[in-house]
Amino acid sequence: MASEEERPDAKRRRTDGDSPPPYMSPKDRDDDAEHRASGATRRLSIRQAPRASRTMSRSPSGDYNSRRSSRSRLRSRSRSTTRSDSRSPLRSRSRSPSSSRSRSRSRSQTSSNRTRTDSLSPRPRQLTPPHELLKPNYRARLALHGHTHPISQVRISPNGRFIASASADATLKIWDASTGAHMDTLVGHMAGVSCLAWTPDSNTLASGSDDKTIRLWDRVTGRPRTTTRKSATGQEMAPLKGHHNYIHCLAFSPKGNILASGSYDEAVFLWDVRAGRLMRSLPAHSDPVSGIDFCRDGTLVVSCSTDGLIRVWDTSTGQCLRTLVHEDNPAVANVCFSPNGRFVLASNLDNCIRLWDYVAGSVKKTYQGHLNEKFAVGGCFGVLDGEPFIASASEDGSIVLWDVKSKAVIQRVEGHKGVCFWVDVHGETMVSAGQDHTVRVYRHIRDSGVTQNGAATEETQDLQSVLPIHQEDVEMGNV
Repeated sequence: MASEEERPDAKRRRTDGDSPPPYMSPKDRDDDAEHRASGATRRLSIRQAPRASRTMSRSPSGDYNSRRSSRSRLRSRSRSTTRSDSRSPLRSRSRSPSSSRSRSRSRSQTSSNRTRTDSLSPRPRQLTPPHELLKPNYRARLALHGHTHPISQVRISPNGRFIASASADATLKIWDASTGAHMDTLVGHMAGVSCLAWTPDSNTLASGSDDKTIRLWDRVTGRPRTTTRKSATGQEMAPLKGHHNYIHCLAFSPKGNILASGSYDEAVFLWDVRAGRLMRSLPAHSDPVSGIDFCRDGTLVVSCSTDGLIRVWDTSTGQCLRTLVHEDNPAVANVCFSPNGRFVLASNLDNCIRLWDYVAGSVKKTYQGHLNEKFAVGGCFGVLDGEPFIASASEDGSIVLWDVKSKAVIQRVEGHKGVCFWVDVHGETMVSAGQDHTVRVYRHIRDSGVTQNGAATEETQDLQSVLPIHQEDVEMGNV
């Protein structure tokens, strides 16, 4: 028997790969043994430097664990290579995935720190930009003559095409708003006409007179409006009678179906325009009713009086919803709702115009700069380039315009000789009525004396030298 030294592989466990096949010759077996030895050396060199090659050994003597580890290494290398290849075109500056991860972590930490710092540190208050004052530039363009007595009121039709004036000479006149041409004279009252109002469709005109009656006129025919009652269809409507004293103010509802009137008899009447009859009588004040107006949806009516009270009424029920009174209790000469319906503008006989929040019952703004102590002069809101402003007549003959927010006087227009009784604004057109028997028409001029269509106009105009202007004598801009 051979000794232990002669059998070096006795203690080694044989595997299928170690034992030669039975059909091999002894010489082939020796060659196979040498080949296995060189393969083992080759395997050792491959394991010592696994990064030098990505090919697997073809030796059948590698055990299962070594194969598994080598496969896992190859998979991990292939994944890392694929990730680096896929990220390289997008992140060319990143050298390795680890550096990109560290940078992303640092960025996230920096952003979180910034977020915490921003949340803890007080944010600076955003300063609101200063309010830019509206710059109206109304210039006198027309002087309308024809009345023989002072003109108490003048109004532009809702469509902006016509001007109506009421005078103490017991007549009303209708003028073309663009040319100033006289269109019609409405005759029928037995005493001076104190007030007038347009329907929303600009086809009907209401007038109130010192003869204690209210008349409804058809603008197209110049005759009293015809009734719509079945019993008297087509007949001229009779004057509306019911007040016991002079009619002082009128206003149509936004739908034109209700007419509100205020009188020296201290009452407010609501009339059904279609039927021509009295709907409701409101015992409103203890002194003459000097002003009246509807809100934009017609649900509320506001009235004022020389007793110093302003009252807001429910149109449908006639209930008084709010009474506004200033601590000084000055007489109120005129009142109107703001365009948005949230406020009431009241002209007082103490040279002040006050903007009331009628819901809160408080004065929000007070406007000064005009003269109003004796007469019931009128004021209104105007809108120019989407910005509202306030316009008022003044007893010194001028017209004063205020910025609503800042209360600053933004324009003063010299208008009439004597008292300016009324002013009305419709976009870029403004009209005024005065004690000098004239109606003045003003246009808003843009770009220092150039109208919208580019026609040049004079910078100033002496109103004292203005003569009656006819349609063929005037070349007006596109307003």
